[in-house]
Amino acid sequence: MKSKRYFRYSFGLIFFIGACGITQAQDTSKRKTIDITSTYKPVLRDAVKLNFPAALPKLDTSRPLLNYDIPRQQVRVPYQPGTLKPIALETDSMLAWKDNQYLKIGAGNYHLPYLQGAASFGDGSRAFMSAYAEYYSSKGKLPFQKNNLGDFQLRGSYKVSDDHELSGKLGFKGEDYFLYGYQPTTLEFSKSDLKQRFQTVDGYIGFRNTNPTEYGISYSPTLTFDAFAGKNDGNKSTENNFVFNLPLQKTFGKMFGFNLGFMADLTRYKPESGDDIKNNLITVSPALLLKTPNVYIHTGILPSWDNKEFTMLPNIMAELTTNDQRFTLQGGWIGYFNKGSYQRFAGINPWIAPPDELLNHRIREAYVGFKGNLASGFTFNAKAAYSEQKNVNLFVNDQVDGKTFLTVYSPSMEVLQLHGELGYLRGEEFSFTTGLTYNNFTKIGGQTRAWGLIPLEVKAALRWKVLKDLSFKADLFAWDGPAYRTKEGNARKGDKAFDLNAGLDFRVSKKLNLWLQTNNIFNNNYQRWNQYEVFGFNLLGGVIFRFGQN
Repeated sequence: MKSKRYFRYSFGLIFFIGACGITQAQDTSKRKTIDITSTYKPVLRDAVKLNFPAALPKLDTSRPLLNYDIPRQQVRVPYQPGTLKPIALETDSMLAWKDNQYLKIGAGNYHLPYLQGAASFGDGSRAFMSAYAEYYSSKGKLPFQKNNLGDFQLRGSYKVSDDHELSGKLGFKGEDYFLYGYQPTTLEFSKSDLKQRFQTVDGYIGFRNTNPTEYGISYSPTLTFDAFAGKNDGNKSTENNFVFNLPLQKTFGKMFGFNLGFMADLTRYKPESGDDIKNNLITVSPALLLKTPNVYIHTGILPSWDNKEFTMLPNIMAELTTNDQRFTLQGGWIGYFNKGSYQRFAGINPWIAPPDELLNHRIREAYVGFKGNLASGFTFNAKAAYSEQKNVNLFVNDQVDGKTFLTVYSPSMEVLQLHGELGYLRGEEFSFTTGLTYNNFTKIGGQTRAWGLIPLEVKAALRWKVLKDLSFKADLFAWDGPAYRTKEGNARKGDKAFDLNAGLDFRVSKKLNLWLQTNNIFNNNYQRWNQYEVFGFNLLGGVIFRFGQN
């Protein structure tokens, strides 16, 4: 880029030009100017650059002394055991399986002999079959104080496809009881007069999908049947039960679900004399489910038809759990039935006479409670429940000699129940559980007392693996006496009970165990059912042979 610079100079009266060497006078009356024009090109100065030398920092050879204080940690896994309830065995095909057989033989001062055995076959992943058998005969010190038991069960399961499994069971049970609780004891009876025999043939067929369908649906329909017969002094009463149950569950993601269940429980009872009695119960159980790590809500209803009489029952349950799963609040408003059947009544009280009618026990219950566990291995569970009950089955002695129990009903009853449990678990080596249940029976319709129902009950169980091959167990049962009715019709309170049992199991080798069981250690004479005194102290022991193990 070029630019012009103009210079103007003024001179005085004398102008001197040195180049020519000529001096000449000039007219000073007028100023003269000279314009000089030249070319200029600007140039930028070289910038100063910053230089960064690529030198590494000096190494720090000093070693600091660091002290750490790490507290000792004991890792404990919280464990919440569930409530133990006697139910039929349902085999899970996902469990590891191996053939196993054993035979248990024993004898004692009241039992001779005692036999128990089981055998299993199959691969466990595709098919399996198991057989179980038990037999014993016992005899006490009182006249005709004895009973016999024979039980055989055959179960099997077959995986018909990758997602479906078929299972079944067939069993037979025979029980003999003798009505030794007659009063006065001077009465004379023959063995055939007092012998009461129960026989049961039962089974079921079940089909289920082991994995939910592509639409998230799970189903497991079952058909159960029972043929029951009771015989006493030449009289025979029979009962047939058929139960069809179809539970369905549909899941929506991981949080929501929908349940729909259908159950038809059909009973036909034929007493020795009189017309046949039908007792049918049908229920439908739709419910919505919400399940998160901290909240579980089950909201449903239970429409039911009790011998064609319609009843709507609630079916609402909720649980709120802390993040660490150690404390859970519970609450619910539920309804359910206990089926009225000769077979169920005989399972509660084996000295009953054949019932004259069958009514279903209906319960509508509201409850609140909490449960949880501590890191130290302690567990706890508490619940308070209030229920309104209809057609409550009760048992009273007959008013002749009292050796049989009659089934009577309370049309309505209110029950306040308080239940608490405590437990301690230390791995597989030691466990202890104890529980208390208090029942307050009020507004008993049609009866003066809740005959045969226990108002206060305490239970405890201890399992201790003392050594690698030695195990110890103990069980405690105690209760306050239930009410009973005398021959004159008066109400009385039954005996209080305290029964302690203990046992040992010692493994001699991989195929041989020795076992010992003691019952009623303190030799207490109490009566669970009026006029029927239990066995005193009894001792039972023997061996266990294990087959199919190396």
